[in-house]
Amino acid sequence: MKTMMSGLLCLAALAVSAAAGAAAPTIPACDRACMEAFVDRYLDAVTVNKPGLVQLSPNVRFTEDGQRLLIGDGLWNTMKGKGKYRLFVTDTTAGQVTFLGTIQEDHRDADKFNGSLIALRLRVKDQMITEVEQIVFRFPNETGDNFNRTYSRVDAMATHPKYLQAVPAGERMSRADLITQGNKYFSGMQKNDGKGDYPFGQDCLRHENGGQSTSAPTPPGQTKPDPKTALVYSGQWNCLEQFQSGLIHFVNRIRDRRFVAVDQERGIVFAFAFFDHSGGESRRFLTPSGREVVAGPVQPHTWQIAEIFKLEKGLITKIDAFLQRSPYGMNAGWSTWEQGMSDQVRDVTMEAPTGI
Repeated sequence: MKTMMSGLLCLAALAVSAAAGAAAPTIPACDRACMEAFVDRYLDAVTVNKPGLVQLSPNVRFTEDGQRLLIGDGLWNTMKGKGKYRLFVTDTTAGQVTFLGTIQEDHRDADKFNGSLIALRLRVKDQMITEVEQIVFRFPNETGDNFNRTYSRVDAMATHPKYLQAVPAGERMSRADLITQGNKYFSGMQKNDGKGDYPFGQDCLRHENGGQSTSAPTPPGQTKPDPKTALVYSGQWNCLEQFQSGLIHFVNRIRDRRFVAVDQERGIVFAFAFFDHSGGESRRFLTPSGREVVAGPVQPHTWQIAEIFKLEKGLITKIDAFLQRSPYGMNAGWSTWEQGMSDQVRDVTMEAPTGI
């Protein structure tokens, strides 16, 4: 009798367990459209400062400009609208979506707005945002006729078609190879000597805060500088000429290199990093042809950078960066001090979430 009762109880328990399992909702996977929609919903929520409009994990972790803040603080207090420029790097495998775009903020004059740039990273798990990392690039020195100049330049840009083109299936690179090739840009610029491995395509083009910084047209009446004899590197040179000139040596450290999104389908990687110029003797160096050059910031100086690389057949063909000056030696808020001071690359895409 006891055996029969035990068997009946087991069957009942199994039935309850099966029913519970059958009733448990299935959380759908978040594809490209789903991930990018999270960015729009997040920015819409920030615009009206209503966190309840977007699905946030109870333990979501949020930083702005490297500082840990509470949801509802920082940009949540000032953002008034989204701009027109939009560039995504969407990593459905790692559950990360990154974004470069334009936004509008409060201004002291009621009929104006401050135009700013934003670099945003969201980690999404089970249809909830678990991590928010954003950098807001503001340009307070742009006044008068130059007011909102940088914002207006970026806002008027169209998303470069290379970023929207899928790489043929047979030519797609592995996640590791995309990161390795992208990181060669940082390694080649750090203490640039003109002799490194520079994987640039012939048509490589770079924009920084919307400004063309490679292959720029030579102004009328001027001659394009010769990379072998010039003393300052030029935006008229292509990507390879700039690196082979050896004239970017004063960037003495590129650290906290965090690759946070990889889109294998489109061959794009997104990275955060800090470019340090320590000043002093780091400004004095020899070019590949033996010329002595003194260049770069006089005082310690750091650029906080969000950068995107498009790779085709293993070569970098398009680069877009948002950057601003930050305190020298600043940390991103997502690294230990040791990681933040290291120039070693980190593949953050597959790291465990820290927000839950």
